[in-house]
Amino acid sequence: MSAASSKKPKPRARLRTRGILVLFAVALATSGILRLAPATAAFAEDLSDLLSGTSADRRSETVAPKPQDIAIVLAALQEREAMLEERENKLTQRLAALSLAEDRVTAKLQELTQAEETLAATMAIAKTAAADDLSHLTTLYENMKPKQAIPLFEAMDPEFAAGFIAQMKPASAAQIMAGLDPQISYAISVVLAGRNASAPTQ
Repeated sequence: MSAASSKKPKPRARLRTRGILVLFAVALATSGILRLAPATAAFAEDLSDLLSGTSADRRSETVAPKPQDIAIVLAALQEREAMLEERENKLTQRLAALSLAEDRVTAKLQELTQAEETLAATMAIAKTAAADDLSHLTTLYENMKPKQAIPLFEAMDPEFAAGFIAQMKPASAAQIMAGLDPQISYAISVVLAGRNASAPTQ
């Protein structure tokens, strides 16, 4: 037997190699078919729908809303808009009422402030007038003769008479107090002492 004949593969080895290659080719083909199957099916479906002309119609039928649904949505939107408009109107009315009330309160406060200022001015004038009248009467009693002033002081209330005596000059006040009834003079003295006792010492 020669060397060339010894290197030739055996028939069984060739069959095994071919079988493996066939199986490998079948596996590759199967994998490719499985990968292309979804795309092919979708393409086939689109092509079928395109050719039949029913794909767009079906999609429009499934996507397009019904007139009843549109009417319900529009009615709900209109009702919502009406409610919002009503609330806005009520809020506007409340704001207008509050603004009016605020204006009235401001006007009343201004009137009260003006009345208070007027009253304070009137009271100041009254106090000034009363003080002027008291000063005028005190001067008048001081210029009267004691015999003429004593009967007037005896007719006065002790507290009222004490107010004049306190404003008089000491000499005039002493002459009137000496000519008064002792009880009246004592009562006036008590009033004067009480006023001096309540006066601050410091």
